[in-house]
Amino acid sequence: MLKLGQITLDMPFFQAPLSGYTDGAMCSLSRKFGAPLTFAGVALAKSVIHPAVRKKLINSPDSYTRPVGAQILGSEPKVMAAAAVELEKIGYDIIDLNFACPVPKVLRRGRGGFLMQKPDIVKQIYQQVRNEVKCPVTIKLRAGFDSSRESKDNLMQICADADDATVDAVTIHGRTVTQRYSKKANWLIIADIKKIFPRLTVIGSGDLLSGQTAFEAFNASGVDGVLIARGAIGNPWIFEELRALFEGRGTITAPTIAEQGAIMLEHFEMISKSRPAGKAVGYFRKFAASYCKRHRQRKQAQADLMAATTSQQVISAIEKWY
Repeated sequence: MLKLGQITLDMPFFQAPLSGYTDGAMCSLSRKFGAPLTFAGVALAKSVIHPAVRKKLINSPDSYTRPVGAQILGSEPKVMAAAAVELEKIGYDIIDLNFACPVPKVLRRGRGGFLMQKPDIVKQIYQQVRNEVKCPVTIKLRAGFDSSRESKDNLMQICADADDATVDAVTIHGRTVTQRYSKKANWLIIADIKKIFPRLTVIGSGDLLSGQTAFEAFNASGVDGVLIARGAIGNPWIFEELRALFEGRGTITAPTIAEQGAIMLEHFEMISKSRPAGKAVGYFRKFAASYCKRHRQRKQAQADLMAATTSQQVISAIEKWY
């Protein structure tokens, strides 16, 4: 089990918020295969506080299976708090504060991972959000801004402040901000944080691309839970694998080609209901590329799916290869 404030999950893992991916369709499949909690995509705090923009950008939590969290990105404590209030008001169950995003345009605006260099601002943002909402509030970090001694000290200060404030959970991705997604995630840093701050609920993240890998990382690091991010794209079975491992049932049989095809069709159908036909096809491509990784003739199947320009062509390609 994993306790996040007043919410208790029956398993110590959940699906990460992923910009451009974690919509109602992906989250629905993640829940179907065993994720006890999902997150909607990342939202910019200053957009959330404007009603017209919020209505356009933010899906209603009713389009997800509850509980569902929302993650916000920003650098101004008052704006972050106001956005958290709006998200709680419309029904999101958890608010996650993103201090980890490594995207250059985000860093240039002083948001996301840039704030790993500003422990005092991270503390101020958390305190203002915590004072304004009743739901659990968690924070997302990286293993420092870069590999410097100063960055390590800043990480420790942020975690010490989180420990003092009894933050509901701290998720740490095992790469620095400047590393982005290159090199291997450093799980030793994540494990050290848990040892130094045993009261702190620590969630580990990074390179968890299979159920077995995530299970092993959980056990080796001593963390309270693991966050499944890229490993869940086009692979909802990762949650089924993890649940089986945590329940002591061992490894499970991999989905057959036909089973994979059925889920792809279900996923595309859900996407098609929420988007115009042309946009649904383009949007599904990034999921299709990941789904194809399990196929024995990956390149051929992927080529047909990438070439599809109409809904019927997508369906025909899935039926042909699956």
